[in-house]
Amino acid sequence: MKQTQRGFTLIELVMVIVIIGILAAVAIPKFVDLKSDASLAATQGVAGALGSAAAINYATRSANATKGNPVANCTDVGTALQGGLPTGYTITTAAVGTSAGTASCTLTGPNSSTATFTALGIA
Repeated sequence: MKQTQRGFTLIELVMVIVIIGILAAVAIPKFVDLKSDASLAATQGVAGALGSAAAINYATRSANATKGNPVANCTDVGTALQGGLPTGYTITTAAVGTSAGTASCTLTGPNSSTATFTALGIA
């Protein structure tokens, strides 16, 4: 009786290892940069929430001046957001907008990522 061997040859195993190495060399740089992209997306999300909170706060105060939070500058917008500004985020600069009562604010987040939002109702 002839016995057949089953399995892979050494050449086949080496070729698989080479192919996996090439794929890893191409894929790893793409995954390394995901952290900075995630930090930027998180900062943009918080900036969007701050802009929405400022708009809702402005609408609430326009309807009834006793409700909502008074906002005198960009850093006060963080108090308009329920729960306040998340840790690790700071509102760094403000420039007075073209319309009265608006300001363009810059939010700095993790890994020094920045995003801007418009604050309404600046007194």
